[in-house]
Amino acid sequence: MIISRSPLRITLGGGGTDLPSYYTNNEGFLIAGAIDKYVYVSASKPFLDGFFIKYTKNEEVANIDLIKHPIVREFLKYNKFIGNSLELSCFADIPSGTGLGSSGSFTTALIKSVFAFNKQQITQEKLAEIAAYIEINILGEPIGKQDQYIAAYGGLTCFKFMRDGSVEAESLKISNEVLTKLERNLLLFYTGQTRSASEVLQDQKIKCENGNKEMFANLDYIKEQAHISRNALEKGDLNEFAKIMNDHWIRKRSRSKFISNSKIDALYSLGLKSGALGGKVVGAGGGGFLMFYAEDKKKLRFEMQRNGLQEVIFGFDFQGTKLIYG
Repeated sequence: MIISRSPLRITLGGGGTDLPSYYTNNEGFLIAGAIDKYVYVSASKPFLDGFFIKYTKNEEVANIDLIKHPIVREFLKYNKFIGNSLELSCFADIPSGTGLGSSGSFTTALIKSVFAFNKQQITQEKLAEIAAYIEINILGEPIGKQDQYIAAYGGLTCFKFMRDGSVEAESLKISNEVLTKLERNLLLFYTGQTRSASEVLQDQKIKCENGNKEMFANLDYIKEQAHISRNALEKGDLNEFAKIMNDHWIRKRSRSKFISNSKIDALYSLGLKSGALGGKVVGAGGGGFLMFYAEDKKKLRFEMQRNGLQEVIFGFDFQGTKLIYG
């Protein structure tokens, strides 16, 4: 049996500039952090012929074309999987649809496991490239590339998304002291709402493809702020980073009516009144996790818990997608 794991992620700046509808015109820039919450995929040879896929559903089919899970089906076809049998199982620390990039993490874990099952090696760059190609080019999802790339690379990483589709990755140059403080003062609270990132991002994709000037101006500003966030983080000015994150959220929520709602707005406002210096909804928006930066965390935690939000304690992952067995 082969078992791989792939980290989930949070975005620290530049979210939305990793979509092809934007970066093919203006180039994108984004800072992402892999966290120690994971998606796991196991691959093994079953006793019987056929393809056995276990996730929230169980599939037993005779050939690849009959697999209903779109990512599994299209990757095995893309990979020209040889053989008449394979068993795949998936499980995760946190449910999908919560804004932590689970689809990209699943895809990279899947690819890593199947490559290992076939006794093949794959680089981080190629792993991310194939995962993004499957989801964006083959399946036509209106999503960006950050999820696949940060899952593959891990760490706190800056990504440049070039007009030709290539991606440049560079680790954030942050001291251990600042890293520890950032990790300690970033808090994640689950809103209890799930949503499809594709539904939220489709609106941005359409506006960019139609040349909407307001959308491009918004994303240009977000990209500029991401560069400033990088400087703040590398200098160790976390209060400045928190302020930029707050400004980023205000700009982000103006991009589409699907990004926020009255409940999220009320909780976010409460967070700022309860000690948070800045924050945002992680991922495309519409639900999932609220992330706050706070040095005085006691009141913030009390108010979020009083309103029914569950906190997820996390640390950063610096290993990326890896084999843990086999």
